[in-house]
Amino acid sequence: MLSIEALKKIDREVAKYPEDQKQSAVMSALAIAQDEKGWLATETMDYIAKYLGMPSIAVYEVATFYNMYNLQPTGQFKLTVCTNLPCALSGANQTATYLKQKLGIDFNETSADGLFTLKEGECMGACGDAPVLLVNNKRMCSFMTNEQIDQLIEELRK
Repeated sequence: MLSIEALKKIDREVAKYPEDQKQSAVMSALAIAQDEKGWLATETMDYIAKYLGMPSIAVYEVATFYNMYNLQPTGQFKLTVCTNLPCALSGANQTATYLKQKLGIDFNETSADGLFTLKEGECMGACGDAPVLLVNNKRMCSFMTNEQIDQLIEELRK
């Protein structure tokens, strides 16, 4: 289900906790699995549950609570725009509107070329850097102007 390399990474995360608390590594395990698979199918979450010795429902609860986990296939690049109040007051809604127009999609949709999925995100803890955009849950882009969005989209398309 997961590669040897992914399982080694999960084992490193598990080792950070007491032996009887393997389930504490569930968030890391989900992130590692998603990095490898691109998204978290039910079968993948069931595998993680078994690997960590916990009920599948407990894994589903974590995966559905946090918006960083993809429960369905996404584009190659998942773009998440924070639209919480501080970001909204600093232009995030305009940023989201510009991205929707530029990509021809709405939130929770994927572009026709399969490259981009647009998501609305919760607070990313960077209110002073708004508007904030997160690429694939890994790269945070701050103070996003329309020009910077154009540059980012071009860079990602290459």
